[in-house]
Amino acid sequence: MGGDLLDITWAWSAYLIVTGLMYFFVGKALQHSKYQEEVMILGYALNTLFTFSYLLVNNVMTLFFVQIGLGIAESLSTPIWDSLFANDLEDKNNTFLWGLATGHTHFVTGIAVAIGGLITYYISFQVLFIIMGTIQAFATIIQARLLILKKTSTK
Repeated sequence: MGGDLLDITWAWSAYLIVTGLMYFFVGKALQHSKYQEEVMILGYALNTLFTFSYLLVNNVMTLFFVQIGLGIAESLSTPIWDSLFANDLEDKNNTFLWGLATGHTHFVTGIAVAIGGLITYYISFQVLFIIMGTIQAFATIIQARLLILKKTSTK
């Protein structure tokens, strides 16, 4: 696509800065909202959309757009998931459960990076992005169904 190491650096930096700033905004704006779970699902759906958007990246500017979109998507889902997790804990100081909540993402991401590297090396980035987006789409559908089941069971 014509980029270099600095382009990747700026794209990753944009993702992290946007995510961090949006965490503050989303945390404040949705602190008392009754639509937190729906916004979390929206974040998952946007994450799916922007992952598939990697297939359209053909220059540095579209890469920046995708990275910023992924940052916004993450900021809509992660703080809310963390808050909902904390609300469901009976023992808020249970370090084992907090370790599971944060550790599983690193563990799963580590495995995904290794598999993704193999897919990219032996097949292509395009196949990797299709697999990533498909997995995220299934996860979004499952999470949305769980939310619907939860809402119908509490009525």
